[in-house]
Amino acid sequence: MPRKTTAYSQYLDIDNLGPAKIKSPLLGDNLSGARATDETVAWEAFTDDSQRILMDASLASVAKFKDEGSAPASFEQAGARRQIYFDPSKVRAGILTAGGLCPGLNDVIRSLVMTLFYRYGVQNILGIKYGYQGLIPAFGHSLVQLTPMLVSEIHQFGGTILGSSRGDQSVEELVDSLERLNMNLLFCIGGDGTLRGAHAVYEEIKNRGLKISIVGIPKTIDNDISMVSRSFGFETAVAVATEVIRSAHTEALGAPWGVGLVKLMGRDSGFIAATAALARGDANFVLIPEVDFDVEGRGGLLDKLQDRLRARGHAVLVVAEGAGQKFFETEAIIKDASGNTLHKDIGQFLADRIRKFFQDINQELNLKYIDPSYIIRSAPANSSDQVFCSFLGQKAVHAAMAGKTDLLIGQWNDHFVHVPIALAIAERKKVDPMGELWNSVLERTGQPSLVAKNA
Repeated sequence: MPRKTTAYSQYLDIDNLGPAKIKSPLLGDNLSGARATDETVAWEAFTDDSQRILMDASLASVAKFKDEGSAPASFEQAGARRQIYFDPSKVRAGILTAGGLCPGLNDVIRSLVMTLFYRYGVQNILGIKYGYQGLIPAFGHSLVQLTPMLVSEIHQFGGTILGSSRGDQSVEELVDSLERLNMNLLFCIGGDGTLRGAHAVYEEIKNRGLKISIVGIPKTIDNDISMVSRSFGFETAVAVATEVIRSAHTEALGAPWGVGLVKLMGRDSGFIAATAALARGDANFVLIPEVDFDVEGRGGLLDKLQDRLRARGHAVLVVAEGAGQKFFETEAIIKDASGNTLHKDIGQFLADRIRKFFQDINQELNLKYIDPSYIIRSAPANSSDQVFCSFLGQKAVHAAMAGKTDLLIGQWNDHFVHVPIALAIAERKKVDPMGELWNSVLERTGQPSLVAKNA
């Protein structure tokens, strides 16, 4: 009798362009460099579609599904397949980067090119300049022929050699260009907006009955893409942000009633602020979008900051850019080219309010406000992110060559998996105010509730 599946499981299925009937060129290689004469001695790092990674690996969850006689929700495991869909000698691949800069973009580009060229023998790899704009004729951006020689050293630099942009483009025009270019694979490196665009392109491709694989590599420095436990660039961002917090602490110690105020990235999710504060241990107050706080009133930020300065003579505040937006509710909402709400500058707002508060009570204050956002975004990836980017690029190529489409490569329960793009963009991942990360921050900082008692 077949086992029932959960209703959620249907959203984890990965679309395939068709049966994979071509023997993978990886079957002819082994890691020593010798040619294999039998598949049994060939490179063995293969997986297949039957290998799945549990969404919830807890014993209680597995026991629950066992008792119900149903199959638990699981992701398709990423990796090379023995049979592939595309003939490598005829493949034309495209790579684009879109959205804001993030450490590791060049590393992912390099990994994609090296894997396509050396592992699969794909010779025709095109870099699409300035994101989706590069596929729209009206912008006039040229394509870049990507070769191993061209990308060999790019991982040493921040940013992206392909450039980036924001903004919606005509999906019909995008797919028209893919058709004209005879492109078989399109790798889209970007965040929420880029992935939404990739999914829209996939749907148009499907409507036209075309055989083009769309694979996303999730890029968000904020680590806020759903169903992805970690996004590239996040660890580098935390490492650089940690040093900024250290500097803010040094500045605060260097003067009477010294305050270091650091604004970090985190438009809707406070992962960087929370994690960097937890790593460094110098922060006394951490403000993130997911947790409410007041500035004025008994028990509010200014009140607690005054208590801290009276007790220790210095303080460090870390604020995520999307925190405290309730203080700007009367101001007009402005959106960027991708449709994202441009948040008001909470860092400058707090700096001004803190200065005024202590000026009004005639108390000396030495406040240093630091906003390192663009420095962090443009930094080259650290060694941990470099390794992670290499894996992401390799797994993306394996998926695309196998004919899989409308997916992104993510990491879940320490495994690389295929995540349907539609599922990943359905909601934004956020810090759980009742979860382990935030509670660890509260323990590390000793931060009290900052909601005013008379609010």
